[in-house]
Amino acid sequence: MKFLLSNDDGYFAPGLAALAQALASQGDVTVVAPERDRSGSSNSLTLDRPLSLKQAASGFHYVNGTPTDCVHLAVTGMLTELPDLVVSGINHGANMGDDTIYSGTVAAATEAYLLGVPAVAISLAKHAPRHFDTAARVAQELVARIQRDPFRGAVLLNVNVPDLPYEALQGWRVTRLGRRHKAEPVIRSQNPRGETIWWVGPLGAAQDAAEDTDFWAVAHGYVSITPLQIDLTAFKQLDFMTDWLA
Repeated sequence: MKFLLSNDDGYFAPGLAALAQALASQGDVTVVAPERDRSGSSNSLTLDRPLSLKQAASGFHYVNGTPTDCVHLAVTGMLTELPDLVVSGINHGANMGDDTIYSGTVAAATEAYLLGVPAVAISLAKHAPRHFDTAARVAQELVARIQRDPFRGAVLLNVNVPDLPYEALQGWRVTRLGRRHKAEPVIRSQNPRGETIWWVGPLGAAQDAAEDTDFWAVAHGYVSITPLQIDLTAFKQLDFMTDWLA
């Protein structure tokens, strides 16, 4: 099995190293990741300048662009064969609910999905996570299951793992995305020159954390697996808009 790995924390991130080490025993691993932390970059592509592809001493490749750039470059130009699976992560922090809109981790997996390659985004659900070994083992088990029963067509999965020892996990849950309250206000400050600067505020708390959501699963010690789709059409509004325009 051929794996393409990426992330949004940068090619030097310990979560990416843990993921690569875990999957090396299950197939051929190629890593193409951003040269620096690109968290929150969502699905952006770099169109205003060329990209460069370099290789670090670790063997990992890195790109001076976004997570989406990395996967797009690898799948459409660098690799001579399509990977069997793209895995993005292990992210330093959760990507649940509304987070998926902004997440570079999810975006890397989404780009693979749009290019017809099955993809998994995997995140360790704590701001300063410790148990990368747990998330790596979860990734191994998920890949082993895919190898036994391959996906039929392109699939996009968002996986969030509690930051716990593996033995403390309560199991796996298939979930839907929850919802957060709106984000906290931006934070006004000054730089050393006395100029006003603004920091984006912290994320809001979970608003919809019902038992079938990713928020509930992770809070109760379960690995959350959410299948995602990309069609943004508001189907329930099609008839309304048709009547409105009539």
